[in-house]
Order: sequence, then structure tokens, then C-alpha cells
Amino acid sequence: MEDSPQRAVQGLGSFPWYVGGTQVLGLACVVITGVWMGSYHGGYAWDGSGQEFNVHPLCMVLGLVFLYGDAILVYRVFRNESKRNVKVLHAVLHLLALIISIVGIVAVFDFHNHNKIPNMYSLHSWCGMLTFVLFCVQWLMGLGFFLFPGTLMALRSWYLPLHVFFGLAMLAMSLASCLLGISEKLFFSIQHTYSQFAPEGILGNMLGLLLVAFGILVGYVVTREDFRRPPHPEEEALSVHFKTLTEGRGSPTSP
Repeated sequence: MEDSPQRAVQGLGSFPWYVGGTQVLGLACVVITGVWMGSYHGGYAWDGSGQEFNVHPLCMVLGLVFLYGDAILVYRVFRNESKRNVKVLHAVLHLLALIISIVGIVAVFDFHNHNKIPNMYSLHSWCGMLTFVLFCVQWLMGLGFFLFPGTLMALRSWYLPLHVFFGLAMLAMSLASCLLGISEKLFFSIQHTYSQFAPEGILGNMLGLLLVAFGILVGYVVTREDFRRPPHPEEEALSVHFKTLTEGRGSPTSP
């Protein structure tokens, strides 16, 4: 027990490497998606053509994977900032992810409608839309529970574990939707040459593996106890005051 703080400090020595790894993997996913759609499918446009569809995978990987993962990590990365500032950054990153994702969803629906292609018929589209809807609900509930000052501390304490769990669950859902989308796109594009290790197929498979690695590394950083944000003096004072007011009931802990 006595050497636990020392082990925690030693564990933090590897923390920057893990965080750096998430950023390298996340940026690689965005870049490879951009290169894939740009080099193999003609680039980007907003005219109802296949180039408009290409906006969809790029926006979803950028928004619901990379920025969403970074939003989850802010409580670990900004360990010494005030908790309210970190909450605001957490909400802003989620808002950016939401806006970019909306652009991606509008792009694919507009492409389908322009080309008389049915919407929402595939497992990819079902999982993706479910993830997006839950993401919106999670963002709104987080905004209401954790940023509005009028929310009761007891409600925050009740909702926090759910918020953390569903945050990680939806990152997993986003990654699963991306993997389904990659497979769907490859089968539509190179159905007859996919089994012959076509370059586009290899690139898509590499993207899938990098997405999985990104999700695993983000999950590891978020769940490792050594990397948890330490309580600050002002937060401990508020916690003690809350316990006094509620006659011993616990207060919310940091994510």
C-alpha cells in the first residue's frame, strides 16, 4: 500500500507515449480515409455525384472517431487544468464532432436521393444512425447534467457512471459502424478483385486495423487507474462540503 503512490507516479512516465500513440493512430485514420476517397474515388464535391458520397466516410472518421476519441481523453490529458475548463473543452470537442458528423450524414443522404438509391437498408446504416442518435442524446444529457450550474449534485453523481460507460460504448459503436462501412464500400467498389489483394482492398483493410488500434488505445488510457485525473484542492473542498450537506452521501468523482 505504501508504494502505491510511487507506482502511480512511475506509471505516468508512459502516459505521454500512450496519448501520443492515440494521436498518431487517429490522424493516420483520417489521412488514409482522405487518401482513399481522393485517390481511388475522384476526390470531393457537393453535387450529388460519387464525389459527394466521399465526404461521408471522411467526416464520420474525423468526427465520430478521431474528435470523439479526443473528447474522451481530455480528462486524462489536461490533468492540472480546472475541471470546469476541461468540461467546456470536452463539450466543445463533442460539438465539433457532432457538426462534422451531420455534414457527413447529409452528404450520404443527398447522394442517395440524387441517384435514386434507397436509404437505410444496410446493417452499416442502421448501426451508424443508432450511434449518431445516441451520440446526440449523450451530448445533450452531458450538457444538462454537467455544465448547467442548477443541476443537483446527487443527479450528477447518479448519471456520471452511465455517462462514462455510454461514452466508451458509443466509441466502440462508431468503430464498428466504420468497419461495416469499409467492408461495404470495398465490396461495392472492387467486388471482383478484392480477393486478389487489390491495392484499394489492402488500404481499406489497413484503415480498419488502425481504427481498431485507435479504439483499443483510447480505451486503455481512459480505463487505466494510474492515468485518472487527480482531485484538485478546490474540488476536494467542494466534495467535503457536499458530503456535509447530504449527511455522508458520496459526491461525483472525476471521470
